[in-house]
Amino acid sequence: MNDATEPDDDRLMRAFAQGEARAFEQIYARHHAALYRFVRRLLGSACAAQTDEVFQDTWLRVIDARQRWAPQGASFRTWLFTLAHHRAVDCLRKSGREISVDAGGPPWEPEGEPWAAWPAADAGSAEDRSFWRAAGQRLLDCLDGLPAAQKTVFLMHHEDGLSLAELAAALECGFETAKSRLRYAITKLRTCMGAYLPGREALG
Repeated sequence: MNDATEPDDDRLMRAFAQGEARAFEQIYARHHAALYRFVRRLLGSACAAQTDEVFQDTWLRVIDARQRWAPQGASFRTWLFTLAHHRAVDCLRKSGREISVDAGGPPWEPEGEPWAAWPAADAGSAEDRSFWRAAGQRLLDCLDGLPAAQKTVFLMHHEDGLSLAELAAALECGFETAKSRLRYAITKLRTCMGAYLPGREALG
């Protein structure tokens, strides 16, 4: 979290628009790591080689838009991630990757309580720590398999903390579309992770 004495993103963007290069340096330092992670995960293994290009192009778009910057109810970070989303989608389309899967009907969900037999996240044994390291890697692998539209809403919801209404506005889609994409993403990740399988066998 930013220090209360530091200027917020809006102030930094206004300062940058007025020619203060230091303001851009501050905003870049604040968000570059999260943006790079978002782009890398959104592009996935298939387009990993384009991560640097999309990341850099996103910042170039920020620079080009500095005079036109207006929050309009969205945070700078949300706007930044949305710029990256559009650039990444262009990249995925050119590579022939699947962009959107808005299937009809509710997603399939197995019966039972998810994660019930998994060890507690704060468990201290070496075996449990090993399990959670493997679980983390498995989650990244499962995330890589999601269609881009579902992956975007999942990442922006969980990493940027956007509500469904904010997701719909940022991505310029309907509320129900955003809700459906997030629900499909979470269900697919749970199924891929083996959330309904017993204990450590889930990652076997």
